[in-house]
Order: sequence, then structure tokens, then C-alpha cells
Amino acid sequence: MTSTPPAVIHSEGVALDFGNGAGIFDQTYSVPAGTILGMIGPSGCGKTTTCRVALGLLAPQRGRITTLGRTPTQFTTGDRERIGYIPQQFVLYPRLSVAENIQFVASLYGMAGNRMRQRMAELLDFVDLREARDRLGQKLSGGMQRRLMLVGALMHDPSLLFADEPTAGIDPLLRARFWDYFRQLRDQGRTLVITTQVVSEAVYCDYVAVMRKGRILAIDTPANLRRLALGGEIIDVTLADAEDLPRAMATLRRWDIVRSVRPSSNPEAETDLHVIVDDAREWLPEVLARLANQRPRIPVVSAAALEVSYDEVFIKLMRQDEQREGERRG
Repeated sequence: MTSTPPAVIHSEGVALDFGNGAGIFDQTYSVPAGTILGMIGPSGCGKTTTCRVALGLLAPQRGRITTLGRTPTQFTTGDRERIGYIPQQFVLYPRLSVAENIQFVASLYGMAGNRMRQRMAELLDFVDLREARDRLGQKLSGGMQRRLMLVGALMHDPSLLFADEPTAGIDPLLRARFWDYFRQLRDQGRTLVITTQVVSEAVYCDYVAVMRKGRILAIDTPANLRRLALGGEIIDVTLADAEDLPRAMATLRRWDIVRSVRPSSNPEAETDLHVIVDDAREWLPEVLARLANQRPRIPVVSAAALEVSYDEVFIKLMRQDEQREGERRG
């Protein structure tokens, strides 16, 4: 019988309290190998601290964490060579060229000669910086600097990559290219932990950790987070006549597969119902059949699974936690 490989990162009850509400608290999560974990939350919520603890740059006061099967604060040089890290700020040398910066980083890992030159050429092509290889770091745009940092983090071919808000402040086209890079790395078997304030980037991740005030409110696949926030999936039903709304709601509420039914929150959609079920696409035909089989029949103009944006999912999860916090205080 084949055993399940250990998680690349496994955290149990980790806390690091800086005082005055700052820090991270009771963090329990795992990152499977060959996946992208996105950490999403507002500025100051603890995303960077979470990464630094997993990297061994900070030691937790409570709890236990392992990264690549080791306690991060006890990493050997060999352990660190398996990890790449892209911090938020540009940390390479502005008065060195792109190629010189990369050569310097490579030298830290003992890379030289043909191996170093071949790897640099591959990565410069990967991030479209070949034509800029002789340009000084200070002459690069912000997006090019971030791509250069990605090359530096990948020169030693790490199996685990941390990227701290790598897409902050860059245009949507470059942001999409970054995520293309990240997914290619994932497909090559690497594991990535990526922090972001751009909530819509959740769709690119295999798993998402939603953070607030140093705590992980939820961690799951993007689809499951949507279900968690909304209580299921939504079928948006538009009736032919607003007068049928009460009868349609009563009909569907009697059905145990329906979690809830409510009128649309859009004041201009007076004939719209939102039906909450486990799987909107699976149960949509049955919802239509239930309404059609009423006597008299309840006419439906249209019905479809409603795709709620991750911005709305994020807001709902934040508000739910704020409500729980208020109840604890009250």
C-alpha cells in the first residue's frame, strides 16, 4: 500500500503575536505538493508574516510548522537551496545589469560556467527579458524588475517558491503573464505560495487561504470557497410574472434539496429568484421541472447558474467573520 506523501508545508496552531493585534494567530493549514496556494487578504492581515514563518525567517511563539518536512528555523543550506523567494520590494542591485544580477544570485548557489549560462538563457526567455539582459536594474520598469526577481528566485531550480504580492501595482496584461508563469511552474511539479490583495486572482489557484487580522478564515479550492460564502451555488431564475414570486418561493422551499430561496437583491429584477443548492448545474433542470409542474404552471423566462465574483465571495467571508467577532465581544 502506497503512503500519501507529506504536505510540503504543514502548520498546526501557529501563532506569532507582535502586540496590539498585529501578528498571526492559530494558523492551521497544509500545502500539498505540486499545487498553488494563494493567500488573499487586505494589507496588514499577516500574509507576509505567514510566509516568513514558513521560510524560517521568523520563529513562531506557539504551534508547530514544517516546510519540506523540516522545522524552518533549523534549515540547513541544502534545505534552503530547495526554496525560492520573491519579496515584495525589488532587492537586487540597481547598478548591475540584468545579466550581472542573475550571475550574482547564481554565484550564491555555487552555479558557474555553462550550467549558469544555460539556465540564465532559459529563464530570460521564459520571462521575456533576453533583449534587456544588458540593461541596468534601475532602468527597468516595475514589471521588468519583478520578472528579474522571478528569474533570480528560479535560477537554482527550487521545488518550492514563495512570491509575496508579485502582481501588486502591475497592469492586467502583465499580471496574466505572471500567472501563466506560475501555472507552468506548478505543471512542472513545483509548489507555490503566492500572496495577493487582488481577490480575482483566486481563480488561478488550486487552493486559497482567506486571511483577516492574522487568522486564516477559510482555506479550500476556489469553488468550495464560493459555496462556503454563499451557502451553496446559486440558480438565478427569472419568472414571467412578479405575482408568481411568492408561490414559486413556497414551492421550492418545500423541496429538501434547496438550501434557501430569496428574491434577487437587484431592485430592478423584480421577477428574479435566487435558489441556493449544492450544485447549480446539476439541479437547474429539476428546479425548472418543479415550477412547470405546479397547477397552475409557474412560467419561467430564463434560468442559469449564477457566477458570483470572487470579490463578492471575499467580502461575504470578511463580513461573516466581522459578525462572529461582534457576537464574541457582545
